[in-house]
Amino acid sequence: MQKVNVKNTQISVIKFDEADYISITDIAKYKSDEPNAVIQNWMRNRNTIEYLGIWETLYNPDFKPLEFEGFRKEAGLNAFTLSPSKWVDSTNAKGILVKSGRYGGTYAHKDIAFKFASWISVEFELYFIKEFQRLKEEEQKLLGWSAKRELAKINYKIHTDAIKQNLIPAEITPAQKSFIYADEADMLNVAMFGMTAKQWREKNPNSKGNIRDYASINQLICLSNMENLNAVFINDGLAQGERLEKLNKIAIQQMKVLENIEDRKLLTDENK
Repeated sequence: MQKVNVKNTQISVIKFDEADYISITDIAKYKSDEPNAVIQNWMRNRNTIEYLGIWETLYNPDFKPLEFEGFRKEAGLNAFTLSPSKWVDSTNAKGILVKSGRYGGTYAHKDIAFKFASWISVEFELYFIKEFQRLKEEEQKLLGWSAKRELAKINYKIHTDAIKQNLIPAEITPAQKSFIYADEADMLNVAMFGMTAKQWREKNPNSKGNIRDYASINQLICLSNMENLNAVFINDGLAQGERLEKLNKIAIQQMKVLENIEDRKLLTDENK
């Protein structure tokens, strides 16, 4: 178990099924001394249920859609209540874990935990992402040179535009723009990675987890920003194709900036 400190709040991070799961119980303590009540209040929200259902549909083949539909229809009603345990037991969800014992509490896959942190406070989410990035950087130092860091060093040394281009999202094609995506999560995947979650699984049949589990810290930061911007674009009434085009351009610009920062950091490290 690892911990990050975000605005004087200790947040636990564990590994489950080779993915990072973060204690949303700890995150909720930033808002209230009754974290379970905060989490249940979040889970009463219709947008939350829809997000959790989409996430499970994308990444969990054992998810029970009929039970999800029942919760989705009731979400938002005054009498509706839902605990993490009931959600997991009823739908066979894997994006949320409920643990008992000394390190007990409710844990969520990092995608979901970032979403919950955003609901708590946008400011808190940004600090949380920063500290999570620091944790991952320290983790890489302890493990030695990771494959991603080694690739970044090679990219810097040989100065090839072809390899460098692979780190930056490609511009979407007219066909991608005109396609109607079933959910917003897949639209963001196309803007960032150039493919849907299903297409990634088809290209990587032997890889465990999902497309976002293999994302770099820079890509996760960019995705988090894109989620917030997408919500603004939706409120502005922009069509999905127009939003996809805008988000893709933003992803390209932000990743170029983030990768340039990483290059300068590598150069500094080599000169020490």
